Amino acid sequence: MPNPSIKDEKTYQKVREEGASKEKAARIANAAAGEGRSKVAQRGGSSNRYEDMTKDELYERAQKVGIKGRSDMNKDELIKALRDH
Repeated sequence: MPNPSIKDEKTYQKVREEGASKEKAARIANAAAGEGRSKVAQRGGSSNRYEDMTKDELYERAQKVGIKGRSDMNKDELIKALRDH
């Protein structure tokens, strides 16, 4: 079921599949809908894929976004928690 606050559902789904959080995917999708994809792509940055990060790097990222229970999680669980956040 589409989310009414997401202006470009296709972009949102693609960004989520690439590992972005719900909030980040919504920001990107809404910016793409408002400004056009090429403009958003020009200012976009780059980031490592979660699978390429160490467990410590994932833990730090989880800490920054406030994921609870992160100290008991293994690498795969941290990746899932970050993607679902």
